[in-house]
Amino acid sequence: MEDDTETICRICGYDDELFWEGGWPTAFICPCCGNESDVGDASVMSLRNYRGYWVRHGAQWHDSLEECKRKLQGWDLLKQMANIPPEWR
Repeated sequence: MEDDTETICRICGYDDELFWEGGWPTAFICPCCGNESDVGDASVMSLRNYRGYWVRHGAQWHDSLEECKRKLQGWDLLKQMANIPPEWR
């Protein structure tokens, strides 16, 4: 049986929340890129568009409180994006 649980944001690679469970979106909003599961990440084309827009506009954190914590911990965008599973790149 396959595990259809996804804890990594398909857009930015943020890994700390439940985005998809049992193949269904959880409607969680990523604190990093601001995408709500199943809104900008339902298809590879839509998530690439969302990701491109987000990165092109400075890859700003959606949640400013999270941003402060992550930047203090040495947040690295490229390292985080390396978490994105190959099928969603």
